[in-house]
Amino acid sequence: MIKTEVIIGVKNVPKSREWYIALLGCSATHGGENFEILTDKQGGNTILCLHKWGVHEHSTLMSPDVKKGNGLILYFRVDNLDTVWNNARNLYAVIEEIPHLNPNSGRQEFSLRDLDGYYVEIAQEADIL
Repeated sequence: MIKTEVIIGVKNVPKSREWYIALLGCSATHGGENFEILTDKQGGNTILCLHKWGVHEHSTLMSPDVKKGNGLILYFRVDNLDTVWNNARNLYAVIEEIPHLNPNSGRQEFSLRDLDGYYVEIAQEADIL
């Protein structure tokens, strides 16, 4: 089995943690000011890790001043797209694309930016359509 656990650099772990919890309805399992693990509530699967910039001397997480996010899309498949869309609007998130049908994937989806400027795409789980 292979699983991926995406870690992104953020300016403020607690604020980013609360933003993602409010957006996705996920859970936080680690806690702390420097690192957080976010999991889905159904199975406890890791969906995203948040790492404070400049902590622990990881070479790719040293500075938020280096252009981040080029070539990266945080892509989440959810079974409650309407709820997540309403959550994004309640967070006054920067919306890149409103909900629409992606003709390539056949999924309803929308795109936004998180607190650190990462491009986040939310797509309806395929078997829900």
